[in-house]
Amino acid sequence: MNGFIEQAVNFFKKPKISEKSTALLQTKNDFLAVEIPVSLVYNGISHAVMMCSPQDLENFALGFSLTEGIINSPSEIYGVDVIEVCNGIEVQIELSSRQFMALKTHRRNLTGRTGCGICGAEQLNQVYKNFPKLDRTFQLDINLLDSCLFTLQTHQQLGKQTGATHACAFFDLRGKLLAIREDVGRHVALDKLIGWYIKAGKPQGFIIASSRASYEMVQKVVSSGVELLVAISAATDLAVKMAEAHNLTLVGFAREGKGNIYSGKERLIF
Repeated sequence: MNGFIEQAVNFFKKPKISEKSTALLQTKNDFLAVEIPVSLVYNGISHAVMMCSPQDLENFALGFSLTEGIINSPSEIYGVDVIEVCNGIEVQIELSSRQFMALKTHRRNLTGRTGCGICGAEQLNQVYKNFPKLDRTFQLDINLLDSCLFTLQTHQQLGKQTGATHACAFFDLRGKLLAIREDVGRHVALDKLIGWYIKAGKPQGFIIASSRASYEMVQKVVSSGVELLVAISAATDLAVKMAEAHNLTLVGFAREGKGNIYSGKERLIF
């Protein structure tokens, strides 16, 4: 793989000092986010193809498997191999026999465009998944969010270089950044972060996403057991309903000194 960023050329007009002269055309290098088809292959059978940024794919495999209900525990994945093929990348996942049989029973072919969360679902009941309600195990000083938002912005390396990626970051309850994952698709960035979260032993903390809080994003956070999601943009009505039903604290339109609390305000200290 060439890398996670490719170069292009952009142009801008720069006026000369002389008032009579016309503007000069100058060029400089620009950076493009790499977007590539990634096939998730379980025990030799392709299950899903997503358009992704080609980094942190082992995290993606683990996070996707959990949030899609393919596994209940990371121990049900025996191994992950990332292999470059002629037209993309295959992530070959060795699944336990029990979970693989369950996957075949509820088989779903999912070919998503950029980070699509539910494209290809064959039945309506595949969209709505049942997860247990979240426990309330902590409270967060809401004043910490300002510094967390600044930290998220400064650590979006792909985003700063390309302007074409989303980011999801995990912070502890003191506001310390523990991990950040970026991708051209917001769902994929979240799955990558959740994969890290599982491998890290599920530390206590919360997630900030540089996107809106759609139903699928909320569902993925609920499935992971994280109790608080902060989104830079708005939440949808279905996302709020699911957050309320599962005791998730959901904050949207997060900006310096302000935000919308849609559900779970009892976890926040003002």
